[in-house]
Amino acid sequence: MNVLDVVTAALVLGGSALALTAAVGVVRFPDTLTRMHAATKPQVLGLLLVLGGAAIRLRGNVDIGMIILTAMFTLITAPVVAHRVGQLAYREQNIRDDLLTRDEMSDFTDGAERDS
Repeated sequence: MNVLDVVTAALVLGGSALALTAAVGVVRFPDTLTRMHAATKPQVLGLLLVLGGAAIRLRGNVDIGMIILTAMFTLITAPVVAHRVGQLAYREQNIRDDLLTRDEMSDFTDGAERDS
């Protein structure tokens, strides 16, 4: 067994474990904001670890370009989607106020509601 095979296996297993914890978090967390956190942060890192393991395994192959594009697309789109879902959940009052320690969005939404 090669050292690169061990590194590849560790990356793929670590990424898969993170993706599994993200899936469990989406099912178990109580509200939209916490589910959104579980759906983005560990899921993206898990995918990047799996893609890194695949890139090491496929070294020298032309498919590495597609792996890099997939990683870049994920890094660009995941934060934007999470931000929009969070804004929508807050606007629709689909959050649990007892879980918020500080509501920083109230300053922005109060003025917007008064203007419209």
